[in-house]
Amino acid sequence: MDRFDLVIIGAGPAGEAAAHKARQLGASVAILDRDLFGGACPFFACMPSKSLLHSAAVHAAGGDYPWPRASARRDWMISREETDYPDDARHFDDLRKAGAVPMRGSARIGGEGRVLLTHDGVEHPLEAGAIILAVGSTSKVPDLPGLSEVPFWTNREATSSRELPASLLILGAGPTGVELSQAYARYGVPVTLVAPGPRILPRDHERSSAAVAKGLERDGVTIHTGARAVAAHAGAGQNGGHRFDLDDSSTVEGAAVLLAIGRSLPLAGLGLESIGVDVSAGELNVDAQLRIAPGVFVAGDPAGPEMHTHVSHYEGELAARIALGEDATPDLRAIPRAVYTDPESASVGLLVGEAQERGIRAEELTTDLAKSAKGQAAEAEGHVTIVVDRGAGTLVGVFMAGPGVSEAIHEAVLAVKLQTPLSVLADTIHAFPTVARVMGLLFAEAARTQGKDS
Repeated sequence: MDRFDLVIIGAGPAGEAAAHKARQLGASVAILDRDLFGGACPFFACMPSKSLLHSAAVHAAGGDYPWPRASARRDWMISREETDYPDDARHFDDLRKAGAVPMRGSARIGGEGRVLLTHDGVEHPLEAGAIILAVGSTSKVPDLPGLSEVPFWTNREATSSRELPASLLILGAGPTGVELSQAYARYGVPVTLVAPGPRILPRDHERSSAAVAKGLERDGVTIHTGARAVAAHAGAGQNGGHRFDLDDSSTVEGAAVLLAIGRSLPLAGLGLESIGVDVSAGELNVDAQLRIAPGVFVAGDPAGPEMHTHVSHYEGELAARIALGEDATPDLRAIPRAVYTDPESASVGLLVGEAQERGIRAEELTTDLAKSAKGQAAEAEGHVTIVVDRGAGTLVGVFMAGPGVSEAIHEAVLAVKLQTPLSVLADTIHAFPTVARVMGLLFAEAARTQGKDS
């Protein structure tokens, strides 16, 4: 039986990060995956969607970027030129060059310190000093009457399609739904976006949701809020499109249908019952050091608390360090979030209501970006909103929509992580005219009024 200091199940961003960190620490590593080394991000999620958003932005501005060129550039990015499926050789080879042992096949835990890898019908037992589960997540498919007859898309098909559909219906209005709605709409596809709640991007600040919604509607997206699909009728719409009944008694339809209603964790078949881990609830009970059982750790989407590639990278490295004996604890208080539409949305930390629910004496301060120097210079709309802890005199959260906010958010990430005093943030020089400068002015206002109502 082959023995490794660390066996990693799953070779997406978390698994790759764990493997490279473990090799840097001198450990022997096996990393296993049944599908693409590199995971969804470089092939069917983050990278192709951002490539399409870029191409669509150039096209919408009148640039020479027709769909065939956008599709070809996307295929180049995901290593799928003139093939049906992406080539993950670079990820596989990079792991091998780092000294890890990448293996293809289906893996499951076979008891304490034991992993069973099945490839071509042959089972290979591996002995592990520690195990990391980094299996990512999959698109959630609802139990909807008639849906099985509809050839629906998930993020995989939506980010890899080589043809523009005649129309597109998107169920779900989180980051995946809103980003892809804008990319396709900017290429002239009639897009309908269905949000089950009262607004798109329901976990973001309401001002950010409104700003992004305005941008989508400007580009031709029809947004239908406050309704959920209750039944599907394949081919029953106009011109053979698929019709969906909604619970508000209305109907929507599309020639292509994208499911973007959330993610599920692929925990079945991993053998977790062999180490006493119950997965019947569809989630894992992860402790502060990413552990679910003695010698078994989790990183990436199954570990939570949020599903982002950057969190997967961070947790993968931390899980490897902890699994190999280091006394470390992940700090997940300041997770940046970004939606790469036009306008962008970015945030970190807590909304004012969330902070108040935790007993924080929180207050919100906001600025209309359009009235700022940055907004006037760039003809840009949006907002910058900060949430402060009046008791501690620190920053609790920042929420922004506008140009470049996915980059500007990182000062706030560091401030929330370090609990930087408002007085220090106010004394920090910000370049003019930038979104960061607008945020800096709010820091100054918060510092100036700190203590006045105490």
